[in-house]
Amino acid sequence: MSLAGKVLAVNDDLPIRTGKPVHSGKVRSVYWLTEADSRRLIDEKGYPVAPDAPLAVMVISDRISAFDCIWRGEGGMRGVPGKGAALNAISNHWFQLFKDNGLADSHILDIPHPAVWIVQKARPVMIEAIARQYITGSMWRAYAKGEREFCGIEIADGLQKDQKLPELLITPSTKGILKGIPGVPEADDVNVTRKNIEDNFAAFNFRSKADIALYEKLLKEGFDVISAALEKLDQIFVDTKFEFGYVTDADGNEKLIYMDEVGTPDSSRIWDGEQYRAGKVVENSKEGFRQALLNYFPDPDILLNKDRMDERMALARDNELPESMFTDLSATYVGIAEKIIGKKLEISDDPKAEIIQVLRDDYGLID
Repeated sequence: MSLAGKVLAVNDDLPIRTGKPVHSGKVRSVYWLTEADSRRLIDEKGYPVAPDAPLAVMVISDRISAFDCIWRGEGGMRGVPGKGAALNAISNHWFQLFKDNGLADSHILDIPHPAVWIVQKARPVMIEAIARQYITGSMWRAYAKGEREFCGIEIADGLQKDQKLPELLITPSTKGILKGIPGVPEADDVNVTRKNIEDNFAAFNFRSKADIALYEKLLKEGFDVISAALEKLDQIFVDTKFEFGYVTDADGNEKLIYMDEVGTPDSSRIWDGEQYRAGKVVENSKEGFRQALLNYFPDPDILLNKDRMDERMALARDNELPESMFTDLSATYVGIAEKIIGKKLEISDDPKAEIIQVLRDDYGLID
């Protein structure tokens, strides 16, 4: 099979029995199971959740999203080979490490296939929980223009690009468009202060004001666990985004958990340690692809300026990128995944057929 043929680009057309319409995001598709199937699987598989907990099958694609657009390549390349398996394997590794360190659970209950999770439905906290250990990217661009306050936190003068910050910085932003919160614009992905969150904790879906401190604790501890593990591999954990939500456990207690993905090359910047010490930034994350896009198009402002979104969508729609941009990114994703998990990554030759078979034969979710 050709390289393009191994890519799982469309992941919302699987014949899984569902109770609701399939939710398809930029990268993952979510199939909400029927109440009967949820109860049956909880009973058969012994998942540690309430007997009536709603479950979903989450299927990751190999699509590549950057600057809020989905990109394609020459030769029918509709995604990055191995990307989905790499993201899932990395997240699985970190979620297990969090559990081993007594931090918090995740929404994942089962992993039937490298591209599939069975998850418990969570009530998401409406915050992109961002932690930064180095000044780079959008934060550096704003700092270079003279900004010194980020999410209500004052930053010192005299920092250099890509320098380590004096301490881990938490710069949360909104997840989705939140309405009616004083001082918070009604737009996706806008920075918020801790005071914004404290004053309106229910609007951000926090159960209590005390849980704001818990989310910060889990964010910092999770960051430290990943950072320490990457340091042993001579990789630098630069910045990352975590997401949190609430689930109900088998005893009926509501608890705050990690959800979505953690510590992946999609949600984080990871730099090579040896190269950084030599004064060079080498990205082991999607940031390398973002930089390649900025260099590829003659007017990079289209990709950076939110007011030019129509032009940006047209760029993604009308351009097939060189295949090398996709194979280079595949090598980055697979390479960092294998470093982290410490073994060869399983990449399917025919992911769709394999997923259908396992969900039919072992889970009874396909007729």
